Amino acid sequence: MAKNKTTETTVKVEDFLNQIEDENKRKDGFRLLEIIQEQTGMEGKMWGPSIIGFGSYHYKYASGHEGDAPVVGFSPRKDAISLYLGLDPETREATLQRFGKHKAAKSCIYVKKLTDINLDVLKEMIDETVKTTLSSDFVPVSS
Repeated sequence: MAKNKTTETTVKVEDFLNQIEDENKRKDGFRLLEIIQEQTGMEGKMWGPSIIGFGSYHYKYASGHEGDAPVVGFSPRKDAISLYLGLDPETREATLQRFGKHKAAKSCIYVKKLTDINLDVLKEMIDETVKTTLSSDFVPVSS
């Protein structure tokens, strides 16, 4: 079975964020770090070379593939900030309609900058992700 590429590392989050050349993206990265740490009470840690994750949980798919992943995460990528949030499929669309300017994929939400989104809705989404992911009946999206 293949080894997971995205595992927790010892790289300092601040060092990673300080290397971001785009000043606005760097500021947004530090602001997200602050928001998510305040909302979750969890310290941000680097997962792989470019994901900042908060907390962790163990998952196991029906296929047998298993590993650890951050409960909440984000990555300030070149084109957009990727948000890794586990939203309830039944309320996801309604929540995203209140969120602001974004693009969404199966397990990621992409935003260009924090001024494009409603930070109160982001905080709700973070709370929902933590509650859902850490509940005993959580089933991760299959990979």
